[in-house]
Amino acid sequence: MTSVEPAHAAPHAREKAPPVTAAKPARPVRPARSVRKNRDWLHGLLMSTPAVAGLIAFVGIPFGYAVVLSFYNVRLGSPLAPTFFGLEQYRRLFTDPDLSGPFLRALLNNLTFAVVVVPVQTALALGLAILLNRKLKAIGLFRSLFFMPVVFPMALVAVIWRLILARSDQGMLNSALHAVSFGNWGAFDWLGDSATAMASIIVLSIWQGVGFQMVILLAGLQQIPGELYEAADLDRASRWQQFRHITLPGIRGTLVFVAMLTSVLSFRVFDQVYVLVKGGGLNEDAGRTVMYQAVTTAFDQNNVGQAAAITVVFFLIVVALTLIQRRVVRPDNED
Repeated sequence: MTSVEPAHAAPHAREKAPPVTAAKPARPVRPARSVRKNRDWLHGLLMSTPAVAGLIAFVGIPFGYAVVLSFYNVRLGSPLAPTFFGLEQYRRLFTDPDLSGPFLRALLNNLTFAVVVVPVQTALALGLAILLNRKLKAIGLFRSLFFMPVVFPMALVAVIWRLILARSDQGMLNSALHAVSFGNWGAFDWLGDSATAMASIIVLSIWQGVGFQMVILLAGLQQIPGELYEAADLDRASRWQQFRHITLPGIRGTLVFVAMLTSVLSFRVFDQVYVLVKGGGLNEDAGRTVMYQAVTTAFDQNNVGQAAAITVVFFLIVVALTLIQRRVVRPDNED
């Protein structure tokens, strides 16, 4: 008897294959350089925050307040409320002879001071830095002596130079010239004479500030590898050739920084002028600077609005000159 095998049950339906989904595009991988650049930018922003906050608090806000004051007639100690003047203060500053004359003369004196002080002081600081960049006994003492005037307050320096440049026979400079000339040199008013007033301020300012630039340039000189000078000696290069092809290129960035710093400081000249005018017999018209003009306008003439207009105009002029100088003497290693 044959057995009948049961028939296989037919499948009710064909098994469905899992749906094929389109592959998602891979997320683009950001280059490592871009990530590093963003991270460096963030770190730079965080590190510059204190400096930016200081600039806003001590430069931006006072400058904005000065701009506001320049639009008003503000009198120091006056019981009257400030009145809105608009651009009247600026118009008077350039058209009123009583105001424009002293202001333009002060601006010219400032430019003269900067044109002379910046190259002379920078060159003198470079010469002193090269002279003191040697391994000698007691070289630290000599560096301290040249740097010592920087530590003195400018008011004290002005008092010292007032004694040196005194108009009488007891003035140190007049006495020295009298002795050297065997009595043929008479008393000369170095501060009161219009021809020598600004020159006197320039000399005492360079004497007081050259040590600061000297230290900065000395630090730059010490970063130049000594192997370069040794190779130059082997090639029998002269001192001038070494200075021109090794020293100057090695400290070019430092020189640019020193020149810009000296330019900014030269426009801020005030202390020595004020001390010498008030107590040293300095010719006020020949030694007047913009900062001195602004301070005397605010506190001697009680015209705060006019003084604010002077400072605003002077600030814009200094910023423009600084940007031009930065553009002209930009270091080669900058973009």
